[in-house]
Amino acid sequence: MEAIIFVGVQGSGKTSFYRQHFLESHVRISLDMLRTRHREQLLLAACLQGKQPFVIDNTNPLPSDRARYIEPARAAGFRAVAYFFATSLREAIRRNNLREGKQKIPIPGITSTFRKLQAPTLAEGFDAVYVVTISPENKFVVTTEPTTEDLNPHRKI
Repeated sequence: MEAIIFVGVQGSGKTSFYRQHFLESHVRISLDMLRTRHREQLLLAACLQGKQPFVIDNTNPLPSDRARYIEPARAAGFRAVAYFFATSLREAIRRNNLREGKQKIPIPGITSTFRKLQAPTLAEGFDAVYVVTISPENKFVVTTEPTTEDLNPHRKI
């Protein structure tokens, strides 16, 4: 059983990555879709009780944001895995500008998330931490043994 927690700013590719890699195997839990923490908690509890693998598809910029999922998942016997979506602020804004309607996030919101973004660590209770980047060919690249530089949320990419 696997609890996957995405970490990254809006426009970093989290939902697209979910669709490509986990759509067929993991329930997607997203505040964008559910709209309230209460609904999110109900779906999380159902996944934990039913032993259903899930992905938390939110920005989760701080360790405190991630702890709300890690602790209950580990207590239920799940393996906790982080995927850190490393992107520059410029690239996140560029991709966000390709969105339409309500999916397009105001730039101050992206900037605010980027400023407080802290990379996930094993010390938080994760069993593994992976880094996801997007290649110039627009393909996802997953690093399974990230370096300190890979986990720098404010590095130039």
